[in-house]
Amino acid sequence: MNLGRLCRLLKPALLCGALAAPGLAGTMCASRDDWRCARSMHEFSAKDIDGHMVNLDKYRGFVCIVTNVASQGKTEVNYTQLVDLHARYAECGLRILAFPCNQFGKQEPGSNEEIKEFAAGYNVKFDMFSKICVNGDDAHPLWKWMKIQPKGKGILGNAIKWNFTKFLIDKNGCVVKRYGPMEEPLVIEKDLPHYF
Repeated sequence: MNLGRLCRLLKPALLCGALAAPGLAGTMCASRDDWRCARSMHEFSAKDIDGHMVNLDKYRGFVCIVTNVASQGKTEVNYTQLVDLHARYAECGLRILAFPCNQFGKQEPGSNEEIKEFAAGYNVKFDMFSKICVNGDDAHPLWKWMKIQPKGKGILGNAIKWNFTKFLIDKNGCVVKRYGPMEEPLVIEKDLPHYF
């Protein structure tokens, strides 16, 4: 291998390692799609449901539930309970980040505008993001990162199994627990007091 090619291959890895060093701005790491070196959710960005880029550092100091959502399937119970949790715990510092996903049974076929209108029918006040992929090469970097965290790994592999998989994120932006799609959001309530 020639020296020039070796330098091109090593440069991103060295930059990533340097940015992950304590005291340096690690946010550049995730923004470059080098998601493996991110240390917290706060190093990522995502487009909101209206298409505006949001730096997830805005959630620093908050406890977050991050979930993939759909307008079909177990929608009623999940949206209703997420709205309930948000209403009761937002003042305590809870934030909910909902990411529409159409990878499971094509249960979220609508546009972002249609998804926003659908969520409004449940009186959603928590943060909705643009439709994304949560599995595969095209998965959003945040979701790739959450799935490999020690407390974000899944049963029988790390892939997201279906819509309404939920991750509990602490105030420092670290994954503290993963909940399967069959676990209703109110199950998370018993864990919340440990992180406020």
